[in-house]
Amino acid sequence: MATVPPSEALEIASLAEYQTGAVVSRQIAKSEAGNVTLFAFDAGQELSEHTAPFDALVHILDGEAEIKIGGKPFLLRTGQAILMPANVPHAVRAATRFKMLLTMIKR
Repeated sequence: MATVPPSEALEIASLAEYQTGAVVSRQIAKSEAGNVTLFAFDAGQELSEHTAPFDALVHILDGEAEIKIGGKPFLLRTGQAILMPANVPHAVRAATRFKMLLTMIKR
C-alpha cells in the first residue's frame, strides 16, 4: 500500500472509492509517529471490536457511522470527529456508506 506524494494538494475523499459489500482502505501517510489512512465503507460493513495501543482520531468525510468506544455508541455524520483512546475497545459500523480519515498517533 503506497502513500501519496508529499507537498501535493489532495482531494482526500476521492482517494478511496466505495465498493459494494466491502471496506476499502488507502494509506495516506506513515511514519514512526503514526499513520493516516482513508477508509470507504459500504452500508452495513463494519470493523469488529478491537483495541489499539495508541490514540486514534476518526474524522467522517462523507456519510454516517456508528462508532462504539468502551461499549458506548456514537453516531457521527459528515464533518464530525471523535478520539478513540489507546487500549479502549472500539468498533466501527457503517450506518450508511461513509468515508473516514483515521489518524493514529503513537505515544
